[in-house]
Amino acid sequence: MNAAKSKKFSKTRSQNKSAVKNKIKKTVAKTDHGLIMVFTGNGKGKTTAAFGQALRAIGQGYNVFIVQFMKGRKYGEYIAARKYLPGLTILRAGLDSFVMRDNPATIDIEMAQKGLAAAEKAIKSGKYDMVILDEINVALDFKLISLPEIIALIKSKPANLDVILTGRYAPAEIIEIADTVSDIQEIKHHYNKGIKDRAGIEY
Repeated sequence: MNAAKSKKFSKTRSQNKSAVKNKIKKTVAKTDHGLIMVFTGNGKGKTTAAFGQALRAIGQGYNVFIVQFMKGRKYGEYIAARKYLPGLTILRAGLDSFVMRDNPATIDIEMAQKGLAAAEKAIKSGKYDMVILDEINVALDFKLISLPEIIALIKSKPANLDVILTGRYAPAEIIEIADTVSDIQEIKHHYNKGIKDRAGIEY
């Protein structure tokens, strides 16, 4: 694609996103009790559940901000949001590589901290109706961020803001303050059949 066609495509895509955003009416019900929800457990579907919740919320006019901790790959949801969902903002706060649980690299800690700072800014900005901290529980377990930081962040949220935390290893302290907790357990997984991950399913 040459430069002129690329510029025209980008302009058209931007116009389409604006048109979609204008069509979605703000129907967010006023509430003084935004929810704290946790999707945890060793089963597949925690991030998927959070994004499903985000999609439902966007359909009702919500503005949603997501920080994906420990993720650097362009997952399908990231690509879709940029193309089709003007009400959804995603920040990737990780690299496209594994993190050493017992000895995380400095860059992994730094990126997690930047993600945490971005989440705090989003929560306090008043721009968003829902903030999702994807894989935050794993980042906690890997000691990329501390539990007191997360507890303080959650408790500082505006009363009407919904916050979702995903990932295995949700600590008891977070489960205690949550309004809704889903423990997603593995019954069967195609990995155990030797079926490899693929686009559209795992990413």
